[in-house]
Amino acid sequence: MHNIIGFFRDYVAWLTIPEFTITDVLEIFIIAFAFYHIILWIKDTRAWMLLKGMIVLGVVFLAAVVLEMSVVLWVFRNAMVVGIMALIIIFQPEMRNALEQLGRKNILGTLTSFDSQKGKNERYSEKSIQAMVKAVYDMAKVKTGALIVVEKSIQCREYERTGIPIDSEISSQLLVNIFEHNTPLHDGAVLVRDNRIVAATCYLPLSNNLEVSKELGTRHRAALGISEVSDSLTIIVSEETGFVSLAYNGKLYRKIDADTLQLRLKEAARKIPEEKKKWWKGRRIVKNEKQIGE
Repeated sequence: MHNIIGFFRDYVAWLTIPEFTITDVLEIFIIAFAFYHIILWIKDTRAWMLLKGMIVLGVVFLAAVVLEMSVVLWVFRNAMVVGIMALIIIFQPEMRNALEQLGRKNILGTLTSFDSQKGKNERYSEKSIQAMVKAVYDMAKVKTGALIVVEKSIQCREYERTGIPIDSEISSQLLVNIFEHNTPLHDGAVLVRDNRIVAATCYLPLSNNLEVSKELGTRHRAALGISEVSDSLTIIVSEETGFVSLAYNGKLYRKIDADTLQLRLKEAARKIPEEKKKWWKGRRIVKNEKQIGE
């Protein structure tokens, strides 16, 4: 008993509970709110890839410190200022979009929507998937060119701003009508996000991959370009051949049938894990594009 009392007197008695005021509660709330939205912003943009790259550089820097690599440390010290300025310039569109969202955000609505997001384990419903598949193959039958960007984790808001806002439920009739010849919205890409068609006539970045076959046009290069800077799934309907193609993760897959497209859209909606299906097996790959195809 004396030992216990002595322990508390020597090691515990000096501990005191700090004064806790309403200001401290507000500070904790503001910091937690800011960190939460910064993490969401990083997750929904290309900044997530930047963060992974910074982690790799951090590991290299730590190894250089431990192993006393003076040259590597000198490079890190001199590149730090230039690197920060370069990051600000490169991610200027994302930063501007984040500030715009902050200005439009309904804070109370954000707080009350936390519970409503729980249990939402899919981005696209079965109805939306069926509508996209039907529209794509209806357009393929009559050789109507189309370009549909199906977003996943990384949002393409900088490219959304280049188009015309629509904000409509996904329907096959609307998609077919958008890409109909000689209509105001047929030129460019349609952007789809969370069961909504958010914009049309969007301009996408063209791929600079020199291994892309010369027989492919601007539509396919744009689909490859957006797949190189995001994790989106892009559907292409060729105006010349009527073939349906998919661009994903910087690769192009041609002559996709309806079942394959439906399966891939379900994977994009997180209905089934990607590793369970090797659905590319036996598909025709772009000629002379080993790195772009399978």
